[in-house]
Amino acid sequence: MSEPQKPTIAAKAPAVLDLAAGTYFWCACGLSTKQPFCDGSHKGTGLSPGKFDLTEAKRVALCQCKQSAGSPFCDGAHKGL
Repeated sequence: MSEPQKPTIAAKAPAVLDLAAGTYFWCACGLSTKQPFCDGSHKGTGLSPGKFDLTEAKRVALCQCKQSAGSPFCDGAHKGL
């Protein structure tokens, strides 16, 4: 089995969004045209989207550099790129 490819940096800043309660799929590959959310572009990369649930409406900062140790949420890793 081959190793997954490295994710592409979609942006060097988080996407700060006000999201409603619900289930979301965060793009982990960096190839989605609907950043920071998955559009299926990861197929064939060996990478999978990150599913996360919000139980209430919330403002979130979602990682777009794909380097965050706390993905899908930004941890500031983009500052070192």
